[in-house]
Amino acid sequence: RHDVRGCSVKLSSERADTDPKVFTKIHMQFTVTGKGLPASAVERAIAMSHEKYCSASIMLGKTAEITTGFDIVEA
Repeated sequence: RHDVRGCSVKLSSERADTDPKVFTKIHMQFTVTGKGLPASAVERAIAMSHEKYCSASIMLGKTAEITTGFDIVEA
């Protein structure tokens, strides 16, 4: 519904010091490029993906604190 021209994500993480060294913190920083994108729409899309549709995110959320952030770049 919006004029999205691109999306990329950079991940940073922390792992446990002891074996099996599972991820304890994961941060996903999104960069969304588009024309006139409302921040509320980008935030909602990220939340829906993170909380409902991404099985990897849901699985990793069992052991790791997962946070997200985003930047919007006008195209």
